[in-house]
Amino acid sequence: MYIKKTTPGAQSAHLSDEIEGSVQGHRDGHGFVIRDDGEGDIYIPPNEMRAVLHKDRVRVRIVRQDRRGRPEGRVVEIIERPPQPIIGRLLQESGVWLVAPEDKRYGQDVLIPKGATGAAKPGQVVVVELTEPPALFGQPVGRITEVLGEVDDPGMEIEIAVRKYGVPHEFSAECLAQAKELPDKVRAQDKKRRVDLTDVPLVTIDGEDARDFDDAVYCEPAKVGRGKGWRLLVAIADVSNYVETGSPIDIDAYDRATSVYFPRRVIPMLPEKLSNGLCSLNPDVERLCMVCDMLVTAKGEVHAYQFYPAVMHSHARFTYTEVAAILANTRGPEASKRKDRVKDLLNLHDVYRALLIARQARGAVDFETTETQIVCDENGRIEKIVPRTRNDAHKLIEEAMLAANVCSADFIAQGGQPGLFRVHEGPTPEKQEILRNYLKAMAVGMTIGDDPKPGDFQAIATATKDRPDAQQIHTMLLRSMQQAIYTPINSGHFGLAFDAYTHFTSPIRRYPDLLVHRVIKAILAKTQYKLPSLPTPGEAHAKLAKRLASRVAAPGMKPRKDVKPPSREVQAWEAAGLHCSANERRADEASRDVEAWLKCKYMREHLGEEFSGVVSAATSFGIFVTLDAMYVEGLVHITELGGEYYKFDEARQELRGERTGIRYAIGARVRVQVSRVDLDGRKIDFRLVREGEELLGRALKDKGVGGGGGGPGGGSARKSGGRSGGRKGDKGAAPSATEQAGLSRERAARSPIQSLKASVKSAVAGKQNKSKARKPRRS
Repeated sequence: MYIKKTTPGAQSAHLSDEIEGSVQGHRDGHGFVIRDDGEGDIYIPPNEMRAVLHKDRVRVRIVRQDRRGRPEGRVVEIIERPPQPIIGRLLQESGVWLVAPEDKRYGQDVLIPKGATGAAKPGQVVVVELTEPPALFGQPVGRITEVLGEVDDPGMEIEIAVRKYGVPHEFSAECLAQAKELPDKVRAQDKKRRVDLTDVPLVTIDGEDARDFDDAVYCEPAKVGRGKGWRLLVAIADVSNYVETGSPIDIDAYDRATSVYFPRRVIPMLPEKLSNGLCSLNPDVERLCMVCDMLVTAKGEVHAYQFYPAVMHSHARFTYTEVAAILANTRGPEASKRKDRVKDLLNLHDVYRALLIARQARGAVDFETTETQIVCDENGRIEKIVPRTRNDAHKLIEEAMLAANVCSADFIAQGGQPGLFRVHEGPTPEKQEILRNYLKAMAVGMTIGDDPKPGDFQAIATATKDRPDAQQIHTMLLRSMQQAIYTPINSGHFGLAFDAYTHFTSPIRRYPDLLVHRVIKAILAKTQYKLPSLPTPGEAHAKLAKRLASRVAAPGMKPRKDVKPPSREVQAWEAAGLHCSANERRADEASRDVEAWLKCKYMREHLGEEFSGVVSAATSFGIFVTLDAMYVEGLVHITELGGEYYKFDEARQELRGERTGIRYAIGARVRVQVSRVDLDGRKIDFRLVREGEELLGRALKDKGVGGGGGGPGGGSARKSGGRSGGRKGDKGAAPSATEQAGLSRERAARSPIQSLKASVKSAVAGKQNKSKARKPRRS
């Protein structure tokens, strides 16, 4: 088990303590050291940040506590300065060449000597390699290594993001050479010792814009035991047949660990010849696959399963929209075009409903959320942002994949070999306490115990689904959960309520799935799979060593001395899991960064316009509002809420005016004007639009105060969904202080499974400032 992060005040920081960690800069000039031991961040003042850069690994000494009780540090040693290209715009000021970093966390411009500008022109976006590090009394110096182009060039935001987040985007020459030597189609020798499923009508069901197809399904009624049931086949592309352990393609795939998806562009984990060709389960061609063959009971339980390599022939490429239309009307035009496959689709729908019964019986968490899709034109500009609806076709495939993943986890566990599980642990004690206090404050009438089960969360969600503040409650339930990770130490999947779970179904785009396939094949062949000597980043090793060294029996207790250290093999698997988990987050951050940039560019065309929206988060420094028509989120700063003192109620997760009693919480209806767009900072600012003094007067009357006058923003807050002053519309859920950074960029709408993966990176970062609200930092 990994040690959980605690709040900064949970363990006292001693003066003169020396602590190692990574620097995280801030656009305002100060920074933080993210500690390796998982404790609370250490504040680094601007004068100390002059000599270090964002991402540097440092050793700091705690020199004082600030007035908020946070430890403040002084850098005593720079342990490692990772090679990190800086992306920015080339500027010329008074004859001096500078590059202003696009990522404002770097805090300093980079000086470029006259002979180091290359072919770059002023205003262009360039990549800089540092030749001299920063010092207390000197700026960093660098040279331009690459010119990306003009800032308004189509796709520039993606070019910036892949370099900003260090996403590998070019395959090695060795990898491309090996891919070129691969065959264009399945050869006769590849089919040996495989089950021939070419006559089984397996089909793929994906989105309209999908290009790689790594899963196919087929279902037919079958007798299971003494009752009725189904035989469900989930066939997954057999990437491991072509990507050999330790080969050049394998090394590049491990380095990437995942495909990265941007609007209009994908950076694949595998070369296109594999991802879109030889491994993709395209229709009407033979493909190699690994099959999870299951017998499912009428109650949705997997009665038996088996794995085997096979060769298949996809009989149709369906889209989710098409399948949903056929299931809704088996005599409609879509069904008439696919007459031969309608019965198979109905069988799949039947087994899905049975699996859904099993999901409900085990109490898996299933919150409905709105996922959005950015629609761009040919130049990469946003045309519109539309909701992506999840129909029965999406859910059908999702349940089939879940069943195959559970079987693969069970197979590996029974096989006795190490492998990567997908682990999602329950909420930390700190998060549990926050949630209990919140549920009590909101008079929900239900709570969670000291050892909560996923069914407890689903029960609360079900019981409150018809309340006006259901959105607020469900958001708080989701935020109390942790992020799922890859690890060889199986602790189960809390959100899905599985004792063991892994990823088997997407080896084209996820490296952990490829490893799972290899382990399954080794078990089938009665051999032992060993991880290759793949390059593992030093940072992952360092973090892993710290986590392993800090294991304890319970929070607050000293580390046990009698725990047998994990074997080198298990440590290697843990390093691989840590690497894959970190790169998964890196891909998410890069994708969110591009989406935030596109949304900011989009909203610059709407400066000054007014829109209706809903409060999507309440924090100590203001409220985030998501526009109804555009699904774009921006901040209404606390200074824009009116001429009174607003207090953040941590228990209720809402902002409340002390004089008027006006509340701002998730779900409150507001009308806002787009007042500012910061493209570099990926931020959108709104201001409340005054609609009269009626609400303010009613709020003052409810408090027994005279109904005259009012603050500037008073008329635009909605209490109880725009009705009386009760608690009905108080839908607030604020992030912790450490989550404030980039919160609006990270609030992208997600599907239920994606929501369970959402990052809850740390517990509350100390007490909120009780003094009069000041304009705090935003990022």
